[in-house]
Amino acid sequence: MSASSLRLPESIHRHIKEIANKEGVSINQFISSALSEKISAIMTEDYLKERAKKTKKTEFKKILKKVPSRDPLSGDGL
Repeated sequence: MSASSLRLPESIHRHIKEIANKEGVSINQFISSALSEKISAIMTEDYLKERAKKTKKTEFKKILKKVPSRDPLSGDGL
């Protein structure tokens, strides 16, 4: 494990401290978890972009044509 020095505005530090206390974890653990979630989100987005580059629009449209047309279900928010 390595150590990093991090400068944060007081307001952000206060929010982190409050949330970490509420979650029952240390500030370090909270920040580590938050960074892990952000890294995962970015890596997932990159992966999906790479996959999308390999697709063919015509094949995608063929698949979409197989989806039945119907009214939204109640609770769908539409």
